[in-house]
Amino acid sequence: MITASQKRKENIAEYLLYMWQIEDIIRANNLDIEQIKANVIDRYTSLSPEQRKEMTDWYESLIDMMRREGVERSGHLQLNRNTLSSLVALHQALLKDPEFADYSAEFYRTLPYIVELRAKAGDAPVGEIETCFNALYGMLLMRLQKKEISDDTLAAIKQISHFIAVLARNFKLDEENRLFKSDKD
Repeated sequence: MITASQKRKENIAEYLLYMWQIEDIIRANNLDIEQIKANVIDRYTSLSPEQRKEMTDWYESLIDMMRREGVERSGHLQLNRNTLSSLVALHQALLKDPEFADYSAEFYRTLPYIVELRAKAGDAPVGEIETCFNALYGMLLMRLQKKEISDDTLAAIKQISHFIAVLARNFKLDEENRLFKSDKD
């Protein structure tokens, strides 16, 4: 799908949140391509027949993956877990590298919010980066549902969003081989 691949190239954080939303859209439509056609694809009235087929094929492949991976009701596709793992690996590398003191400072400004969110997560806490994405996705859902959002929550989301934006920028630079100085420099 063009939108997903474009988001993947431009902003890995937006891509991951988008893909989580796609997983939920598929679940909301009972993993049924006919429902997805009626409720999602048909709403794109400007699509050419080729684009419509491409979009249908993309949703069908995701449905197939969700069934094979056992994430029909909850959880994330392996491709999304791999993306999150890549972000976690980069995060850990940035924290260890003294060249990225600004990144570390941004993380430590965000950490109290992460700790608070993890404490609320109960028995199944996840890592720091996934906690940030869960918070951002939760905010997205709250806004879609037009729920009231407290000032404290907005402050937390603002900091988390800023931190994840910094991580996403570094991810893009890393993919372009422009983040870490090589030994040859």
